[in-house]
Amino acid sequence: MAEMNDIHVGKKRQNSRLVIIVILLAAMALLLWLYLSTRSRLTGLLNEKEMQRTELQAELDSLLTEHNNIKLEYGNLSDSLTSKDSVIQANAAEIRKLLDTQYEFYKVKKKLDRLRVISQGYLKQIDSLYTVNSELKAENEQIRSSYQKEQQKTSMLQKDKEALTEKVSMAAVMKAYKIVAAGVRGSGDRERETDKAKRVEKIKVCFTLGENPLLSAGARDIYVRIARPDKLILARGRGDDYSFSYKGEILQYTIKETVNYQNQAVDICSYWINRLTKEDLPTGVYVVSVYTDDFEIGQSSFELK
Repeated sequence: MAEMNDIHVGKKRQNSRLVIIVILLAAMALLLWLYLSTRSRLTGLLNEKEMQRTELQAELDSLLTEHNNIKLEYGNLSDSLTSKDSVIQANAAEIRKLLDTQYEFYKVKKKLDRLRVISQGYLKQIDSLYTVNSELKAENEQIRSSYQKEQQKTSMLQKDKEALTEKVSMAAVMKAYKIVAAGVRGSGDRERETDKAKRVEKIKVCFTLGENPLLSAGARDIYVRIARPDKLILARGRGDDYSFSYKGEILQYTIKETVNYQNQAVDICSYWINRLTKEDLPTGVYVVSVYTDDFEIGQSSFELK
């Protein structure tokens, strides 16, 4: 009887162990299923997260590429928005750092949206600067064109003024007309012209000072220079008393006449007398020049044979 009880107790214990084993196997199977299920979900989440990270990275790269292209397109204008560009670059670096480490999708998305707003504001500002700069360039070009036209007009007016001044200055110069010179011999009623060099006792020079209302009236010193064929000047003497100033040079004169000029035509006749020597004058062409007020006002010539 006792033996039967022992067998019964042994079977009962064996059944208990089987139940426990079955329960443990079922628990292990459940744990394995939960592990594989969780792992699959985690893998899916990680893949989804990586896709999101890639998309955000591509969006960031696209935004920065567009920003850099804008900087290149507008050139020097972008230099005036350096601080704005620095903000964009700092935000981009912060987002890139978050993407390279553990990140929160919505946090990165929010920062990327904010960066996009900043970038759009940058574009609007630089576009506004470009518009203002273009308008200023057009205005400057118009001002420069107007200034050049005014300069040309002023230059033309100055040239006209200089030309008019030159004309007035030339018009205000006394002129000598009808200059006639010839060798003569004798005097008074017995005076006769001659072109024979050896018979010439004096040289007579006659001319007319022209009428000119632009000149101031008053005494005028008129100088006559007679140059021989050998270029020597016929003069009454060789000292300073027989010279005058012309264009900064000291010239000898042959005849000097002081005329009370009253803006009316004046006829003048003067003589050079060969008092210094009785030698014959050389043959050839003699040149007669008339001067006053630092101007040569007429010229003529005659010939002795």
